[in-house]
This record gives sequence, structure tokens and C-alpha cells, in this order.
Amino acid sequence: MDLLTKDDLKVLLLKGRPPCVSFFLPTHRGGGQADPICWKNLLGQAAEGLERRGLRPARGRELLGPARYLLDDAAFWKTTSDGLAYFVSPAFVRSYRLPAPFAEQVVVADRFHVTPLLPLLSGDGRYYVLALSQDRVRLLQGTALGLHEVDVSGLPTSLAQALRFHDRDEPLIFHTHPALKLGRWGAIFSGQGVGIDDHKDDLLLYFRQIDHGLHQVLRDEHAPLLLASVDYLWPIYHQANTYAHLLEHGVHGNPDRLSEKELHEKAWAVVKPAFEKAEAQAAAQYAQLAGTGRTANDVAEVVRAAYGGHVAVLFVARGRERLGRFDAAAGAVEVHEAPGPGDEDLLNFAAIHTLLHAGLVYVTEPGKVPGGGPLAAIHWLPLARKTT
Repeated sequence: MDLLTKDDLKVLLLKGRPPCVSFFLPTHRGGGQADPICWKNLLGQAAEGLERRGLRPARGRELLGPARYLLDDAAFWKTTSDGLAYFVSPAFVRSYRLPAPFAEQVVVADRFHVTPLLPLLSGDGRYYVLALSQDRVRLLQGTALGLHEVDVSGLPTSLAQALRFHDRDEPLIFHTHPALKLGRWGAIFSGQGVGIDDHKDDLLLYFRQIDHGLHQVLRDEHAPLLLASVDYLWPIYHQANTYAHLLEHGVHGNPDRLSEKELHEKAWAVVKPAFEKAEAQAAAQYAQLAGTGRTANDVAEVVRAAYGGHVAVLFVARGRERLGRFDAAAGAVEVHEAPGPGDEDLLNFAAIHTLLHAGLVYVTEPGKVPGGGPLAAIHWLPLARKTT
């Protein structure tokens, strides 16, 4: 599986120049004969979309060349996850194999379409699981739909591997990281010794190497991290941890004995109530702040606010769209009933810029959006109203 971060979202925004083609395809883990066939159909739709934009067929074939190459790449289709997101524009190509069964879709526009990615980047169900034993370590990214392992090159593979090049006589340096949250675990041990104390020191060294390796993936993350391990390892790992969003509760037991499906069921049972509570609290906050200048559900108003970095929390209706155009220089927003030249999905636009300015996005069912519209926002501070 490929890792998707907010930095990737920034790259998609900065690197994509018209025409931008965004592909979304549900795929089968381990490969499936239907996947390349569906991909071929999407390529045909993309070619037609480029022609409608005035691109000559030869230029369209050139632009879609990297995507067409995948048709015969058997190794690629054997390493798929639940969904494929693929982006191509002049001089730029990026693909993501992700744990999300996207609906089949091709969008040809002036910028990349990323709305289907938002549940993987927003506050409504993305988390990580660190499956940890003395013999194996894995980082998995999860959603409500499942887990998939993330390749982290800096992780030790086992306790034995971590200790292979470590001199036991070399003193360990203990420190407290400002992000460390020991919670109920408290202090674990101190001093040096033999036997059990040496083993604890070895484990602490191992876990600090793991924590260091995770930093390259989690350094800009706010998603919760769950530990899956036997109880004996919990307090020692919490001592080594420097990730601020490691949960106190996780999955108890040896994760090496659990299937991915079993591990997901246990992890989701832990995080689901937390996600539901957070979204309910955000909706309650919206109701409490209504009329204070800190809430909005008008599409044009929210688009302007999101672009300016004023949106703290955004609710977006799953599966909805509002087409139109935004003129950044004039701050003008046009919302259209029918698609027109240069139109884009303004809900997608608002969500992107909310995330890029450190806001939180909930992609939720239409009936759960405060105010009943396609989107709603809580601003960091009260904003003066501006007509379209």
C-alpha cells in the first residue's frame, strides 16, 4: 500500500497544471482480472474528456501514455490494495494504492480532483496501528473499511536485528520528549543491571529505533496511533514513544497471531467511538456558535473562507458536488446549476484548502451536515459577511 499524507495533497495542488486527469478505481488485493479491463475503460473516458477540452487525439495519447502503460504491468496489479487513485498532467504522474474502494471515476479539469481521498486525510476515521512483537514490527494504516501495511524503510525488523550492531556496554541515554504522554504507565524502570533489567534495556533500545523510524511517516500527522502487542511491552513502548497521538488503549495480545481482518476488527472497536464522539462534538460546537459569525453553510462564503485559511472545521456531504468557479484575485465565487467551461467542484476546493491550512474535515452523510446543505464550516474567528 502507498502512504497518503497532506504533503501529497500539497504536491498534487502545486504540480498539476492543465489539463489534469484524475482516475479512481476500486481494485482487488493481490490482483484481479477485472481491474485492468476497468482501467482500459477509464482510459477511454479520459481520452474523450481531453478531446472535449480541445486537446488533439495525438496529444491526448501522449499525455495518457504512463497510464496506458499500466495495462500490461502485471506486477503493478498484483500489488494493489482496495482502491487506486492515479493522477496525470503534463510532466507529472502520481499513483496511490490505498485502503479505500473508490467508485469508478475520471475527472478532466484544470486541477486534480481529490474529494475521494479526503476520508483518508480527514478526521472521520483514519488511524494507524503499530503491530509490535519481539520478532516482528509493522505499521498499518486503517479506516473503517480495513487495514493495509505501510512500507517504512527505517524500521528495525525485530529485536534481534535492532541489537545486532549495538554495543551492550554503550550506555543508553534516557530523555523525555515534550510530546511524550505516559498517562497511567508512569515511570517504568531505571538503572542498569543484568537479566531482566538488561532485557528491558534491550527492548527500550529496540522501541526507540522503531519510534525514530516512525517519525519519517508520522512527523506531520495527527491521526491516532494504536499499539497492538502483549501487555508486557506496553509500558516500555510508551516510555520510548515521542508521537503525541499514541492512544492509551489499543489491541492487547500478540498481533503476529491475528489475521489482518481480526486486527482491524479489534482496532476499529477501539477508535470508532472516539471518531464518533469527535464528530458529534464538532456538530454541537457548530450549533452553539451559530449566529456568532463563526459558522457558515453558504457555499460561496465557505469557499472564500477556506481559501483564506479561516476554516477550523469543515463538514462536507459525501457524494455531493457544487460546480462553479472561484476568482482568487477578486474573491468572487460563481455557483452554477449546470457545468460550464472552467468549472470545478467547489466542495472539493473548500476541503482541500481547509486541510492545507491545518483545518479538520469531516466527510459525512448528507443528512448529518449541520444546516442541511452540502457543506458547513466553523471559522477560527468571527468573519464579516460578504455577498457573492
